[in-house]
Amino acid sequence: MTTELLDRVAVVTGGGRGIGAAIARELAASGAHVVVSGRSEDVLAAVVDEVRSAGGRADLALCDVARPEDVARLRDRVHELAGPATIVVNNAGIARSAKLADTDEELWREVIETNLTGAYRVTRAFHADVVAAGRRGRFIYIGSTASKVGFYYTSAYCASKHGLLGMSRSLAFELAAKGPTVNCVCPGWVETDMAQSAVDNIVARTGRSAEAARRELENMSPMRRFMTPGEVSAVVRFLAGDGAAGVTGQAWNVDGGQVMI
Repeated sequence: MTTELLDRVAVVTGGGRGIGAAIARELAASGAHVVVSGRSEDVLAAVVDEVRSAGGRADLALCDVARPEDVARLRDRVHELAGPATIVVNNAGIARSAKLADTDEELWREVIETNLTGAYRVTRAFHADVVAAGRRGRFIYIGSTASKVGFYYTSAYCASKHGLLGMSRSLAFELAAKGPTVNCVCPGWVETDMAQSAVDNIVARTGRSAEAARRELENMSPMRRFMTPGEVSAVVRFLAGDGAAGVTGQAWNVDGGQVMI
């Protein structure tokens, strides 16, 4: 445990699993009071219990960012549990795979509503809090390499993640003179349930083995491996800290060199 973030309140959407859970643990280990948010109470409770067992401060708040009424309640719940938010990590997201010709409006809306519009809602909900925090205020978005380049069969996902990066860059300009920073972290393939779902999808579509499907995804990175949630959360931890007070409007890749821009 460290104390750099001791007086900060951090909100992490999609905080029950994978990258979000790793971020919650990382920020709590640096002293922040973390409110983990998501749709599944049992997985959120497991993260909260883990943080508390390690001596950190954590609470949970149920919220589906695709539901405006949930996001409206989230701000009040965070204030009730911990106080005004200082650090807001927009991590909630879903992935769907389909050719554009097979991407109907229902699929399109589902992905955009969660990945992009959901982040917009959360940002608006906590905008006053983060601005009031001045140079300690942080908006951090978990994008993807799909925020920067396109991939097969993921038009809705790529559109949502490109939009997330564009929104973060615009907001960074808006808030720069007021002190808060706004940055986007762009992971490649990470050891998460989402990556396993991609492997399963390749197996189902092609009949290849799970090992071959995984190797295909690993080989997209020059490091020839998946990243870990901890490698992503370490970048988030840096961006949340005082040492990153002059870093804003950036898109940090955590992808083993897959996208070198």
